[in-house]
Formats: sequence, structure tokens, C-alpha cells
Amino acid sequence: MSVSFSAALTAAHDAAGSQHYPTGALYVLASPIGNLADISLRALHVLQLADTLACEDTRHTQQLLRSYGLDSGSKHWLAAHQHNEAEAAQQVIALLQQGKRVAYLSDAGTPGVSDPGARLVAQVQAAGLRCIPLPGASSVTSLLSVAGVVAHGDATGFVFAGFLSSKAQERAQAVQHWASQPLPVVLLEAPHRMEALAQVLQTLGEQRVTVGRELTKQFEEVHTLPAAELPAWLQANPQRLRGEFCLVLHPAAAQASEGLDAQTQRVLRLLLAELPTKAAVKLAADITHAPRNALYEQALAWKDSD
Repeated sequence: MSVSFSAALTAAHDAAGSQHYPTGALYVLASPIGNLADISLRALHVLQLADTLACEDTRHTQQLLRSYGLDSGSKHWLAAHQHNEAEAAQQVIALLQQGKRVAYLSDAGTPGVSDPGARLVAQVQAAGLRCIPLPGASSVTSLLSVAGVVAHGDATGFVFAGFLSSKAQERAQAVQHWASQPLPVVLLEAPHRMEALAQVLQTLGEQRVTVGRELTKQFEEVHTLPAAELPAWLQANPQRLRGEFCLVLHPAAAQASEGLDAQTQRVLRLLLAELPTKAAVKLAADITHAPRNALYEQALAWKDSD
């Protein structure tokens, strides 16, 4: 047993062992995104309790269990990844109907959030069986918590866009679409495509981007900068093109300082008198070619002052 995690396994038993763990249920388990210490005590307990471990990569998860000093050889293993998720779901359902406990892990983070797992959960639920979440590590919420994005007006929450298209034109169109949103937008990117994404984001100028690289790992970097400076930041250190990326695109409204001209404001006021805010802003942007985020911010400012 690993000396590093022997105390954690004891704590997991003490803290989580007395809780109820239904049979015939799928346990959707979040695994660390890099730092092995980011595993929950309840997850460690369920990894020992589960009859079957369904995972994106069985070799990766077997190594994970060995790192915690858990006996991986005594488990029934089932591969469930993006290429066989529908077929694997039927095997999982059969096991659950036999009263087995099945734990599902993707390679890193929370299953079903850009990783496989969503289809598996949907089919298990459709079969009338229970799915139990075991929360834990997520690059999305980890980066958002340190991005320092401040909400403006009535805007709350965030948008998760995940991985954009690998096709240049579709990727550029997606960036322009997400850049106009009044909410922060979370993107994911692989290292071999990060430079291409940075070149597209560069066109957003002063709009700010928070970059998270190798989150939770030894060489973690979190940096906020204008989108125009992103390619240069990557090129300043060759190591920055290694590892997985998570990015938060700050809403442009947060940086908009220039006012709308009188004619644009008049158009916006007329439309707001007849239409809901979102529809009025969209139509005003089409008519005046003013930035949609600036129009939205102005509309919210008028609403707050009424």
C-alpha cells in the first residue's frame, strides 16, 4: 500500500463507510485532473466498494487505483469510452439490474463534462435505474474560481463551450459568436491546437482571457491577459504549449468603455420599447453594427436606472 495514501484510505472508511450506498446504482465519480490528492474520501470508499469499474481507459484507471494503494486486480473492469458508449451502457444496465454497484470514471475530471459519460447516464436513467454523482475535480470550475470574472448588470453564470471545431472557418465563427456573449465563456483546448486557437482569439483585441495550463499539476499556470497578447504569451516560453488548456473568455461588456453614439442609442431605445431585451439588442446590433455586448450593457444600465 502506498504510504502517502494509507491514511486517506482509513479516513475514507471512517468518514464515508457509515453512509448508504444503494446496490443497482451507477456511481459517476470525478477523478483528479492531475493532482492525485484531489480525490474525495467518498470516491476512495466507492472505488473499494464497487463491483465493477467502468472507465474511459482501463489501463489509466488501474494505474490510478495502484497509486492509492487499492487492489485493482479484484475488480471487474469495463471499458466505456466515446467509441463504444452505447454498447457499454447496455452492459452497465445489465450489471445494475443484477444488483451490482458500478462506478464510472473518465480519464480525468468529471464524467459527462466534455468527457464521455453523458450517454451512459442517459441510457441508465432511461432504464429506470439510479445514477449517483460523486463530485470532485473539474478544470471548468477550477479555472472559473480564479478567473476574477465580475458579473455586470443582470448577467449571472457562465457558458461552457468546450472544444471548438478543428476546422479553421468554423472555429473563427465560433469565437466571434462566443465573444459577443454577456457571460464568461469556458473553452477547452489540446496543446497541439492551442496556437491555432490563440491566433483566432487574438482578433478580439483587448477582450480579456484567463488561460489555465496544466491545472493542479506541478507546472500549473494561470494568467489573465488581453486576447491580442495570447500568441506572444505562448511563444515566450516553449513549455507553455505542453499540457491541456482551459480558458475563460471574459465578456467584452466588462471592458467596454466607449459610449454608443446618439443614433445607436435612439434605435436601441425604440426597440426596447417594443421587444424583450435580448431580441432588442440583437436587432439593434444588426441595424447599427454596434457591438452587441456594448448594446446589452447599455440596455441593462437603462433598466437599472428606471
